[in-house]
Amino acid sequence: MSDRSSSESTSPEPSRPETTASHDGVPPGTTRVLLVAALSLFATSLFMRCVDPLIPQIATGFGLDTATVVLLSTAYALPYALAQPMLGSIGDTLGKTRVLKVSLVASAAAGFLGAVAPDFAVLMVSRVLVGVLSAGIFPIALAIAGDLVPVQRRQIAFGRLLAAAMLGNVMGSPLAGVIADTVGWRGVFALVATLALVAFVAVQIGFRGLALDTRSRFDVPTVMAGYRAVLRNPLAKFCYAAVFIEGVFVYGLFPFVATFLAARGEGRAVIAGVVIAGFAIGGFIYSATVPLLVGRLGERRLMLGGGLFMALGVSSTALGLAWPFEIVVFMVLGLGFYSLHGVIQVYVSELAPASRGLAVALHGSCFFLGQALGPIVYRVGFEQAGVGPSTLVGAMVLLTTAAVCAARLRRVPKVGDTAA
Repeated sequence: MSDRSSSESTSPEPSRPETTASHDGVPPGTTRVLLVAALSLFATSLFMRCVDPLIPQIATGFGLDTATVVLLSTAYALPYALAQPMLGSIGDTLGKTRVLKVSLVASAAAGFLGAVAPDFAVLMVSRVLVGVLSAGIFPIALAIAGDLVPVQRRQIAFGRLLAAAMLGNVMGSPLAGVIADTVGWRGVFALVATLALVAFVAVQIGFRGLALDTRSRFDVPTVMAGYRAVLRNPLAKFCYAAVFIEGVFVYGLFPFVATFLAARGEGRAVIAGVVIAGFAIGGFIYSATVPLLVGRLGERRLMLGGGLFMALGVSSTALGLAWPFEIVVFMVLGLGFYSLHGVIQVYVSELAPASRGLAVALHGSCFFLGQALGPIVYRVGFEQAGVGPSTLVGAMVLLTTAAVCAARLRRVPKVGDTAA
């Protein structure tokens, strides 16, 4: 099979909740489920980004240098990445909703541990635990949406779910900064953990009465069959490599934002949070315009435009602009990122429909492995070559990645499919 082959699998689609579909092919109760899934994504996005504006405060509190405290991002992202494939397989076999509920409760408990951490070692352990335990939230929520929404409408549905995650980024970073500036960084962890519990209650209520899962035995042959189904699709290598690169060269910059601003005399955590929130605002622009973008540009030009915007955003961070202009830079970066990433997610959801939870989890795993490695790559680059050359390299890699995706990712529609 060539690299341009269809991303469709011959595996049967998993069963969907309830047996009666609405006139547009979407099962009843889907809107309610997607709203609850969106709340879960909002909660997990707070876990992801709440630390970034806090780096200088935590460093001061524990008497450490910021370069060491930046590793809190890796402490979360690396275990988050490594745990996702296993949780995706568990979701495909033992039930996606079950994994989602356990992930929300357990990650909340680990978040509260971080709020009372007596030293940096305990805080680091807390971030590792939150990374492992929350790893089932994002991929499982997207997999549930993939089970419910037909492929021709999936990019729009995913765009709206991503909007919930982006709202967490928009609110989370500046909110974390405000709380840190008033009651300290510990209050940030306590608030985020509390919101995860709220999301758990919403799942308990919102999913009640809906048969969302098909369950089977969780054993090694079943798990390995799922991996084979996903990885034998020739498009998998392009999808997973691309999101890994995005994680390294886009998200790897985020932990350095507060440090860059502090070096220019702006030490307020809330300002660092507002700048980072610009990325999510760019994502909101994507989410609000995704039907128009897909219809007018098509997937190929959308991916190429995303790569160009990411390259402009990353390279512009080296200019040392005043923080209001940095917000605009991160808006451009966010719009570019989601333009490429949103298309890739649709392809990932169709790599192997019967193992959709695993496929999406592997996507998340590669993405967060990139996020875990990103701060280390940039730290070495900044120390050895400087900020300008390092960000320029990142920009060129992202642009090349988008061009490869635009050339290689192709989907042959099923009979009856229409453009999203």
